[in-house]
Amino acid sequence: MRLSAFSVVDSYAPDPADDGRLTDVVALARAAEAAGLSALWVAEHHFQAGGVCPAPPVLLAACGGVTQRLRLGALVSVLPFHAPVEVAEQFATLDRLLGGRLNLGVGSGYIPLEFEGFGVDPAQKREAFDRGLATLVAAFAGEEVRVDRPGARAVRLNVRPVQRPHPPIWVAVQRPEAIPHVARRGFSVALIPYATVRDRSELAAEIASYRAALPNGRRGEVAVAMHVYAGEHPELARAALRRYLESRLRTQSAFYEQKAKADPHAASLEGIERAGFAPIGSPSDVVASLDGLAEIGVDELLGIFDFGGLDPREVERSVASLGRAWAARSGRP
Repeated sequence: MRLSAFSVVDSYAPDPADDGRLTDVVALARAAEAAGLSALWVAEHHFQAGGVCPAPPVLLAACGGVTQRLRLGALVSVLPFHAPVEVAEQFATLDRLLGGRLNLGVGSGYIPLEFEGFGVDPAQKREAFDRGLATLVAAFAGEEVRVDRPGARAVRLNVRPVQRPHPPIWVAVQRPEAIPHVARRGFSVALIPYATVRDRSELAAEIASYRAALPNGRRGEVAVAMHVYAGEHPELARAALRRYLESRLRTQSAFYEQKAKADPHAASLEGIERAGFAPIGSPSDVVASLDGLAEIGVDELLGIFDFGGLDPREVERSVASLGRAWAARSGRP
């Protein structure tokens, strides 16, 4: 199982529009590479402080400038909010600049304010997502695609990604019934268990349903995101995680909000930590807590290190400490 970092880029500044979170993430990329992590992923969000990165390709390009080995990914590009051909152009250009280090996660969105801001009907998001993903894959492969506007002619990208036929693609899924659909199409899947399931047995069942639905001979990957803190001040991390969870409710993060209404204890800080979805403690404690994830089929653990306004210096120490412990466990120098 690979260890990576994932930033939601949440902000708690008085004026999030002027926050320094974007430069914090660039520093996190540098720290993740130094610690031996596999990748850094960033979320796309709009119009609210729960995520202040509206343009992942721009932020990832900045991260690429301070790293050489680290893979860099969006989790996710929200396809219903954008013209698919433009998304393909941006990420193809980014993969070129990164020398083939791009990971691409895609999704359909889940925050009401964002749909309202873009004037997108949430009832139409599945259709828009499917159409957008098909266009994206075709454009990356050099096929003719068409902008969805009257009178538009079919075109081909004039910049294609280094990785062929396209960068590896993950689909973020929060509804269990959507998991087999993603698997049957042969894409990898990204799961956010703190917001959707009660315990690791439910997570294992979701992963099993994904594996069972994959086409013969196809092995997609499962990435799982969890809040992680490895260090000497777990009380700071727990306070930050509490702030983060409260912010998810304020922004009407749909799936976490549903979980909180259905089972308040399972959605609480204590319930999430007890379920093993927020490993907090010493580096050895965190490594021990992560044991077993590979056995249920997790290929990549996406550690959310920089959550809830945790001090960036504490975040970087956590990344470095866990990186060393992870390397020692894996027998790497």
